Amino acid sequence: MNELFSDRINNVAPSFIREILKVASNSSMTSFAGGLPHRELFPIAALREATNKVYEDQGADALQYSNTEGFEPLREYIARRYWEKQGLPISMEDILITSGAQQGLDLLGKVLINDGTEVIIEEPAYLGAIQALSLYRARLNTVPISTEGMVISKLVDVLGRCKPKLMYVVPNFQNPSGITYTKDNREAVATALRDSPTFLVEDDPYGELRFVGSRQPSFRHFLPDKTILLGSFSKTVVPAFRLGWIVPPRPLMGKLVIAKQVSDLHTSTFVQRVLCQYLYDNDLDTHVKTIVEFYDRQCKTMLAAIGEYFPKEIFYTNPEGGMFLWVTLLKKQSSMALLEKAIEKNIAFVPGHPFYVNGGGDNTFRLNFSSAGEDAIHGGIALLGKLIRELPA
Repeated sequence: MNELFSDRINNVAPSFIREILKVASNSSMTSFAGGLPHRELFPIAALREATNKVYEDQGADALQYSNTEGFEPLREYIARRYWEKQGLPISMEDILITSGAQQGLDLLGKVLINDGTEVIIEEPAYLGAIQALSLYRARLNTVPISTEGMVISKLVDVLGRCKPKLMYVVPNFQNPSGITYTKDNREAVATALRDSPTFLVEDDPYGELRFVGSRQPSFRHFLPDKTILLGSFSKTVVPAFRLGWIVPPRPLMGKLVIAKQVSDLHTSTFVQRVLCQYLYDNDLDTHVKTIVEFYDRQCKTMLAAIGEYFPKEIFYTNPEGGMFLWVTLLKKQSSMALLEKAIEKNIAFVPGHPFYVNGGGDNTFRLNFSSAGEDAIHGGIALLGKLIRELPA
């Protein structure tokens, strides 16, 4: 049967997370599995008002085909926010609107990757990146991460044995681990890449969701001509709009625009205009502050419950923001075995193995703290702790 399909699609495994989410969709299930924003945080009334304004004021223009690069006022807003929040001098012309940040990654695959193109990714890595890069049959070279960021000695080893075209990282509240690269680590990564031909893809969907401390500098500050930025409104407004963007070095923009034209002509005209209307009529900082305060409480609830109910020898990350934390069991314990027992008790999470390209992570798992209620978090973690204690050591 596989002969029917292209080699590209046969090279990509189904998303393990999506399979778990099918199980977790049961209303009786406490899910720590998906990276879902909490539904109570969606600005429904404000988006309804923005939608009505777009219909009334823009009418047919909002329902027509539009240019591939994206709605200019929306791109201007994103460029201004980069300057105000990160001190990055980015112009509207540097930004291509995409159908979610995931499409930006797919476009990079179309434009830059051939069969066997060398690419560096984190270990563990965002599963969507593993899938997107595997679709274009990249050769994935993994570099482990620690609580500080990339393990620099391992990065130098990889750069010494191959010439990667891309390196993909999620440096802020990384998915799946929740860790954040320190400033020193970012500088060391940039130093390692400075004389290489490698573009660094900085995916930052969680960067605004910081609970403690201050934002670390973008890699664009250290490698302005080599850094490709991916961004998204999925975590700060709503995911259903599928609105993201890519900021490439200027020599790449023309080919990325062509690739997007081939893919979908342009991101939804109507959705771009509705989101833009919302952003210009409302204070995004106030909304993000509400999200951050909510997730901070959720995270603290989960960390307190883990500290109370998990065995003391279990390691877990303490994120400064984002949506996830990462748990490491004893070496011989299996997170898949734990998941099987947990699902029987109506609890879901994502085991670590799918986040590893070459196998590994069998004793690790990811917990999401953004979408379940605080009572469900406390009760679910208490039950997980009991199940962990029952695992053979």
